[in-house]
Amino acid sequence: MPNNYRLSKVSSLLKKEITLILQNDLENDLVKDHFVNISKIDLSGDLQHCKIYITSTAKETVRKEIVANLNTAKSSIRHNLGKRIEMRRVPEIIFKDDIVLDKGLSVLKLLDELKNKNQDKHNEDNDADS
Repeated sequence: MPNNYRLSKVSSLLKKEITLILQNDLENDLVKDHFVNISKIDLSGDLQHCKIYITSTAKETVRKEIVANLNTAKSSIRHNLGKRIEMRRVPEIIFKDDIVLDKGLSVLKLLDELKNKNQDKHNEDNDADS
């Protein structure tokens, strides 16, 4: 059974170092022009595979392009990561678009719309009673 403490420490270190690589070492204008953030890292128990979930302020189509560019550059990112941290084997990485934030925002928007409709109906009922 993998050590959860070790997994969390390695995940935290990977997140920190990959963030620095994206900000400083990566020569990609699309990533530099849009605010790109690592929202979550899923690291396998054997530390061999790593899924990196990316969020951005960009539109969905641009985000997909950013993720595609990052997946294209993942070998150089992994190489830079190997220079920065001491691990026997740097995990294979894959970048994914994190859509949880978008789903959460759409749910909040729907709740606001329902709240406004309910307030409008309540106001209409009070006006009718007057």
